Amino acid sequence: MPSRVNRRDVIRGLGAAGVAGLAGCTGGDGGGSDETTTGGSVGDTNTTSDGGSTSRTLMQGVLLPTTGDLADLGAPIRDGAILPQTLLEGETDFELDFSVQDTQTDPNAGQSAAQTLRNGGYPAVTGAASSEVTIAVAENVFIPSGMVGCSPASTSPAITDLEDNGLIFRTPPTDALQGQVLAQVAVEQHQASTAATMYVNNSYGQLLAESFNSAFQDQDGQVAQEVSFQKGQSSYTSRISQALNDNPDVIVVIGYPESGIQLFRDFYSDFDTDVPILVTDGMRSASLPADVGNPLDNVTGTAPLAAGPGRDYFDEQYQAEYGEEPGVFTSQAFDATAVCLLANAAAGENSGAAIAQEMQNVANPGGEEVTPSTLAEGLEMAAEGTEIQYSGASSAVDFDENGDLKAATYEYFGFQEGGGIETLDEIQFSA
Repeated sequence: MPSRVNRRDVIRGLGAAGVAGLAGCTGGDGGGSDETTTGGSVGDTNTTSDGGSTSRTLMQGVLLPTTGDLADLGAPIRDGAILPQTLLEGETDFELDFSVQDTQTDPNAGQSAAQTLRNGGYPAVTGAASSEVTIAVAENVFIPSGMVGCSPASTSPAITDLEDNGLIFRTPPTDALQGQVLAQVAVEQHQASTAATMYVNNSYGQLLAESFNSAFQDQDGQVAQEVSFQKGQSSYTSRISQALNDNPDVIVVIGYPESGIQLFRDFYSDFDTDVPILVTDGMRSASLPADVGNPLDNVTGTAPLAAGPGRDYFDEQYQAEYGEEPGVFTSQAFDATAVCLLANAAAGENSGAAIAQEMQNVANPGGEEVTPSTLAEGLEMAAEGTEIQYSGASSAVDFDENGDLKAATYEYFGFQEGGGIETLDEIQFSA
């Protein structure tokens, strides 16, 4: 397989030891529950590379939240992650073995679920979603076990700096970019010179708030109040009151739907103000106005936008399979799974170290283009050693040396009273 610029040389140090460690992880299931397992054989982990053979099993884990604070977003993201398996059925000689696990939007539960995947011999995983969970499972399961993790939704800048042995990737952009987008929207759309931030007290919330604060100050803005909050509280009235001190021109709220429902109920119930509120991808839920019981007329937000060459095909297939339009991070989930499968085919074995070596090779520019609609053909080309580049549904999926995307498109969105999300503008940003 031709090689391109690749940070993954460090993985060669894992070599047989990393693979043996993964294959030798038997014993208990770590407390997780295997929701979906189809096809294939875990025994593939112990075999040597089949070279260009397509008569083998590609094993793929999926680790996403279907319960907990991110359940509203997590279930559709999971659907995007497993859609490649559905579309490839009967279209390829490869057998596909998927195992789907629920993180419960909780670092401890996420680690238990990740251990279940490790014990089952799954060398690559689409997940997790919450940055807090991704960091926990990466540090405590994926990296020590030599497993590839490719998150479709974790955006914390802290993931960039993980000592990951080249094993951790993601298909959404880092929030180092989204903070700049938020600041641009605050200034250009709301003419804001003062702001307050309310953020969930974890890596996602803290670092995105810091990114916004820095970018807003670079545009001569002033952040008067920085208010953290815990997930799942019965009232957020005191935290909102603190954010409203000094009468900011805009409030930036960074969190998840479950907490957002209570937060906005308190806002509309207890405060007589129409101050503009900006939210982020974590609250891009079409059902939020109905769940709150109030139109969110003063609320807009930013989120990574699916803008890859395979977007239209993905949208059609997702809607045909699930009967609804794809939501935030669903296309990124499809792309995360697709790249892992292509890298597995190129590697010729269910080895995390070998798959990681191929992640950039099958995604970054320089080969024959593979899109979501030609994924089956792409697997065959990857297996036979043809140089390919995957151009996805969400983006071109061009990884930098940290496993982050080099560029991304964002949307500036609003909530529709009857349900649904309206894209108000598109914003292109590069790292």
